[in-house]
Amino acid sequence: MLPLRNLDVSESRTYLLKRNIPDNQHEAFLNFTHGHPLALSLAADLFAQHSDVQMQLEKAPDIIKTLLEQLAQEVPTPHHRTALEACALVRVTTEGLLTEMLAVSDAHDLFEWLRGLSFLDTVQHGLFPHDLARDALIADLRWRNPDWYAELHRRARAYYMKRLEQSESREQRRVLLDYIYLHRDNPVVRPYFEWQENGTVFTDRMRAEEETAVLSMIANHEGATSARIAQLWLTLQPKAVTVFRDSTDKIQGVLVTLALEKSSSADRKVDPAISAAWHYLQSTAPLRAGERATYFRFWLAAETYQDVSPVQSRIFLNMVQHYLTTPGLAFTFIPCADPDFWADIFAYADLSFLPEANFETDGHQFGVYGHDWRAVPPISWLNLMAEREVTTTSPKNSPQSPEPLIILSQSNFAKAIRNALRDFHDTTALTQNPLLHSQLVVKQAGGQKDTDVLVHTLQSLIQETAASLQQTPRQAKFFRALHHTYFQPAPTQEKAAEVLDLPFSTYRRHLRSGIQYITERLWEMELNAVK
Repeated sequence: MLPLRNLDVSESRTYLLKRNIPDNQHEAFLNFTHGHPLALSLAADLFAQHSDVQMQLEKAPDIIKTLLEQLAQEVPTPHHRTALEACALVRVTTEGLLTEMLAVSDAHDLFEWLRGLSFLDTVQHGLFPHDLARDALIADLRWRNPDWYAELHRRARAYYMKRLEQSESREQRRVLLDYIYLHRDNPVVRPYFEWQENGTVFTDRMRAEEETAVLSMIANHEGATSARIAQLWLTLQPKAVTVFRDSTDKIQGVLVTLALEKSSSADRKVDPAISAAWHYLQSTAPLRAGERATYFRFWLAAETYQDVSPVQSRIFLNMVQHYLTTPGLAFTFIPCADPDFWADIFAYADLSFLPEANFETDGHQFGVYGHDWRAVPPISWLNLMAEREVTTTSPKNSPQSPEPLIILSQSNFAKAIRNALRDFHDTTALTQNPLLHSQLVVKQAGGQKDTDVLVHTLQSLIQETAASLQQTPRQAKFFRALHHTYFQPAPTQEKAAEVLDLPFSTYRRHLRSGIQYITERLWEMELNAVK
């Protein structure tokens, strides 16, 4: 006896019509069943009894139970069932990943058993279950044991993070795809990605002879003015262009990633998008020395533009890779032709809508989203994404973004240092110092939010930096001026000069040098903290 194959879309619709399922319900049935004959039959039976039922697996436990009973005929032990559940959660399963997720020393036999199942397929990088089997297993696990579901996610995530740190470029993108796939079951994320076990699109550099084709692609979707602007940037930043090819090597999409810190005032005036973004940065969060800002100026698929597609999904993957691997990244901007469409997924990804950065070209209006990576750096962002990964709520109810860090200009940073020295023994005043929420202090405090811990961390940073002045005789006098003014202060600065047996003008000069030293060292640490 041969297993009955899944029905295609046409066959499924014919069957649903014969079962008197209304046309407007067909799409939901197809998404629900993936054309599986038994699932179609069970869903039609359920609809006949309850025509108001929602066609979602998690809303139909009886269907899940029946489907899993069919699958479970091939599952001999609870260990094998656990291996099957782990396989259902990830994009593709390898023996190494299975070993990590099951916390066993050797998963070879379990992997070989999975390999022989009729509802699993083999691809270049591992195994994956058929869609319906995957959906049924996940829906059952989330309902039956949500804690174990979350733990499997955590273990898979830890495995991918380790691989990310060890990988380069193309391999890194593949691991990121696996990492992002963990968000597939979140109802916010799922509609915005084409989830494919077999990649049909790959990333590449544009060849010189392909520039005309890329510009034509931009002109087709955004107009001649946009194409001219793109040509300018391709000349100024030729390495900014990434193309996305299909298996025939044909370009199916493009991403132009601009480094704003490398742009000149004259260049920015030519492009309304970059001009608006630069003005936004200058007025709200100026770049500091060594910091970078990225504008994903053009991102589109040749056929579907900015709609959900395999190309768009791959483009987003490249953006995430950029977030995680660009040293000194301070800010990123993403323009959208339909900003309302992307609102939910971008809120999920902690990207803020920036109406001040919106712009228009050739009659096309663009809304712009952005993220300040100094305020919520990559590690904090990944932790937030991990919290949201296993939630089933709307963006409004999902875990909230961490309290953003305060981004200080160099002059404001110096002022805050002076105030911290002045208030060194006044912990109440120090709680109001903006340095408490700087990248430097928060990172040094290990991410703790307790105000007392942050105050103590700031005091320690200042005092330890000052103490390093004692390493050379020439600078030790600067430390002594700081010590008798702030750390063990004399009643007045005049008294401090007397204690040091210095003319007041000399004392003041030493004090200024000490303050300057602390400010410069801590500013350098602040900039390095975001890298």
